[in-house]
Amino acid sequence: MCLPGGPSAPPPLLLLLLLLGPPAAQGDCNIPPEVPNAQATLGDLLSFHEGSTVTYKCNEGFVKVPGRADSVVCFNNKWSEVAEFCNRSCDVPTRLLFASLKKSFTKQNYFPAGSIVEYECRPGFRRDSFFSGKLTCLQNFTWSKPDEFCKKKSCPNPGDLRHGHVSIPTDLLYGSSISFSCNEGYRLVGETSSYCSLVDRDVGWSDPFPECQEIFCPEPPEISNGFILDPRDAYVYQQTIKYRCNESFTLIGKNSIYCTVRGDQGEWSGPPPECRGSPIPKVTLPAQNSTTVIGSATKPTSTPQKPTTANVPSTKATSTQKPSTANVSAKQSSATPKTTSTPNGKGTLSSDAAIIAIGHTCITLTVLCMMLVTIG
Repeated sequence: MCLPGGPSAPPPLLLLLLLLGPPAAQGDCNIPPEVPNAQATLGDLLSFHEGSTVTYKCNEGFVKVPGRADSVVCFNNKWSEVAEFCNRSCDVPTRLLFASLKKSFTKQNYFPAGSIVEYECRPGFRRDSFFSGKLTCLQNFTWSKPDEFCKKKSCPNPGDLRHGHVSIPTDLLYGSSISFSCNEGYRLVGETSSYCSLVDRDVGWSDPFPECQEIFCPEPPEISNGFILDPRDAYVYQQTIKYRCNESFTLIGKNSIYCTVRGDQGEWSGPPPECRGSPIPKVTLPAQNSTTVIGSATKPTSTPQKPTTANVPSTKATSTQKPSTANVSAKQSSATPKTTSTPNGKGTLSSDAAIIAIGHTCITLTVLCMMLVTIG
């Protein structure tokens, strides 16, 4: 319907349709714009309501520039503007065994060409001022080759080990190790090795050095019917002992053994010898009046008689006497010593007769001793 003198008003139904029109007509946005070196995360959406946010992700080989926005917002049918925020960058700086990045660079992830980072020595290393401690991101987006600007610290020289040996396979620098061993006849007490490691803020040996203690053998074995010559209170490696048998015993085996070691224990080189034989019994004679008996040569008689006392004939007799007869229990051969005349008319015993007389005397004394032992 048209009013007189003015434009006609739209029908009410049309106004209602305009008020209830599609959402796109009220601020929705289409697909967000493209950003260099980045891709938007859209999923399956083709339309976005007002106030929607879309975030971009840098393509491989590119890194987000710190401080720049990486998302857009839909507002009044338009997307917010976004500047280029993805750029080429070196990767995270090279990890070094002897140095680490200074703290000011540890949280940084964007390193464009020409960027410079600086390192500091790790614990256990010292700075070598001759070399630079910096790396540069090159135009090809790789890091410059690092110099070894930090050197290992050295542990103190271990010195000598008393009665032992210190083995140094490589050197005394941080991370190296040394080992210990003892001379023959000594045992190692303590750790067998030590490492050059961190001690507080410096380097030092991880374990105290050991010591070498002398190995002692146990008490030497004793033997029956024998003894040890020059015994000692203690016996150490390679010391020798000697054995000897008592009188009338014979030593069987080696007369000496020596102290040796097995592992870290002392032991004797072998078994001791033996002493074999029969001991001589001790005889105690009864106290009697002392008499001198000389056995002269007589014929044995059937009836024993008590021995008589006679003078012992000398080589030259002053007068010729007949020796008395002493009866003994043992058989004796009969012999009569002959005398020879001298110019003075005195007789003397010949040398053969004197020898025979002395022999009879020894035999007689031996027999008498045996009789006394039997009677006692």
